[in-house]
Amino acid sequence: YQTQNQEEAHVAHFVIMGCGRVGATLAHTLEDAGHSVAIIDQDDRAFRRLRTGFSGRKVTGVGFDRETMKRAGVEEAYAFAAVSSGDNSNILATRVARETFHVPHVVARIYDPGRAEIYQRLGIPTVAAVRWSADQVLRRILPEQHIAGDFREPSGRLVLAEVDLNPDWIGHPISSIEKAAGIRIAYLTRFGEGMLPAAATSYQDGDTVHAMLNVERSSEIGHILAKSPAKES
Repeated sequence: YQTQNQEEAHVAHFVIMGCGRVGATLAHTLEDAGHSVAIIDQDDRAFRRLRTGFSGRKVTGVGFDRETMKRAGVEEAYAFAAVSSGDNSNILATRVARETFHVPHVVARIYDPGRAEIYQRLGIPTVAAVRWSADQVLRRILPEQHIAGDFREPSGRLVLAEVDLNPDWIGHPISSIEKAAGIRIAYLTRFGEGMLPAAATSYQDGDTVHAMLNVERSSEIGHILAKSPAKES
């Protein structure tokens, strides 16, 4: 299963809802990286934003409609990004992608930061428009982007990067995650706000974990954290 996941991470199918400036940027970036892409928009004129020669699928329809999503290939999608201009449409589409079609990586763009907490409680990663960039969405749906990291120290050996955790880590202390993976957790993003973990802090559903790690061990660390925690003997 893990090998299959790794292969998918290299050449995978991505579905994007919303062909605005942001959706078009995502589509081009993913296509340039060698992935297959389908982009959904209600207005077929929106597809004019795509460059000449874009080889992905253009699907006209409502992004949270199941038949539209199927035409976009959501059933074999590795990731789904909802980046239309409507918060409600984005969150609804993301929930359908995750709950009906079991897409492993989803992200919703939102304009109202007050809603972020609600969405994160539903386990939907969000990117608030106030600090929005295509890179932030990519980092949530493209695993190799995580390890590209936000910051590298001068020698290039250490990187500050978002790490993905198996849901079974929820409720475990941050210290046990550090120990298992051999990383140092620098900070968490919880309900859209950065926080420094204290000794007693536990990993919660919806947290984004930012860790300093050794670049050479990034693949190994990813495998450790993708598994359930080892049972205490």
